[in-house]
Amino acid sequence: MSKTITGFSKFTKQEKIDWIVNTFFENPAIASKTLSQYWNSDKVLQDLHDDFIENTISNFYLPYGVAPNFVINNREYVVPMVVEESSVVAAASLVAKFWSTRGGFKATVLSTTKIGQVHFMFDGDFEELKNYFNKSKTSLIAATDAITKNMRKRGGGILDIELRDKTTELDNYYQLHVTFETKDSMGANFINSCLEEIAKEFEKEDVQIVMSILSNYVPDCIVRAEVSCPVEELYQENAAMYAKKFKQAVDIANVEPHRAVTHNKGIMNGVDAVVLATGNDFRAIESGAHAYASRSGSYKSLTNCEIENGIFKFWIEIPLALGTVGGLTGIHPLAKLSLEMLGSPSANELMEIIAVAGLAQNFAALRALTTTGIQHGHMKMHLSNIIKQLDASEEEKTYLLNYFENKQVSHSAVVEAYNNLKNT
Repeated sequence: MSKTITGFSKFTKQEKIDWIVNTFFENPAIASKTLSQYWNSDKVLQDLHDDFIENTISNFYLPYGVAPNFVINNREYVVPMVVEESSVVAAASLVAKFWSTRGGFKATVLSTTKIGQVHFMFDGDFEELKNYFNKSKTSLIAATDAITKNMRKRGGGILDIELRDKTTELDNYYQLHVTFETKDSMGANFINSCLEEIAKEFEKEDVQIVMSILSNYVPDCIVRAEVSCPVEELYQENAAMYAKKFKQAVDIANVEPHRAVTHNKGIMNGVDAVVLATGNDFRAIESGAHAYASRSGSYKSLTNCEIENGIFKFWIEIPLALGTVGGLTGIHPLAKLSLEMLGSPSANELMEIIAVAGLAQNFAALRALTTTGIQHGHMKMHLSNIIKQLDASEEEKTYLLNYFENKQVSHSAVVEAYNNLKNT
């Protein structure tokens, strides 16, 4: 049977499923049942999900959890998190409780400028181009008036347009570098629409527009979150030694890219989980954060730590282009629920909450790494997942959980204990 098909997008959902299961699966009935069992029984809700993307045949579920006891700027939060990795929510919850008795988290939005660019080629005299830009700048902004009208009423809009000469990096390459304020909207569609109008207005015979697109690198859309306390409040025993090791772990991530990548991945465990729960774009956040971590020319930690005069301080600065209106935030029922759970935050407040989630995850990881090691707690959380893979009965599950209460957990050890149990 051919695996090439024409007109697939015009098939009904059932026709798409029938073709897929009959073409790619040895047991079409089982594959079809697996796909259909994840449909929402509420047809209206399922139709809503079907319209999010093209060629929808089912839903792919991820766990939706909450981490309570966060105190951010003296306000209490329960933070929603969508993530599949064991221990992320548990770690966030533990760290939130820990810092809630030590003044909580402090967070501040430092700037909210977003960026878009019109990329073009020009093979001519730069002075001539510069004069053309200077004469056109007012009309370039005016060309977007219909698009920016409502945004300007909310205090946003186009902040500035710059002509940038990039010919030292690529022959004949220039750009219009446009900065925006988009208030509570993430602003992707708004920015792209403005850029396309600017490009139409700017283009002429010797100016060849290549593309007009926003940038997900937003080094001027930054939020800072931090915690601090006396060193002796960090640990019950050997506080000074462990605090020093904690700082050394951060210092290592600032000089060793191999470590920094894993270090920052742990931060993004917390960041992405809340980004997903609130219907925001985690791919944009990820790429922007990692670019920011490389801004010095070497990939470094997104967090920093200092110990001065007996005070431990730990903080993060991270770019977060987020929205609380538009996109999935106003369509996906759970995204709307998440935002309501968080007190219907502004985009700035959501930036603060998500930065705190990232800082909390990093604190949890570094605290574990420099004391008991990361695997002890992680594998305890992973134990239940291993037991599920073994299809253990409730009685067998209870036995295995008790058996590994004070033992090192590994996949092979759990399988061995399960096989021994089955053979007794």
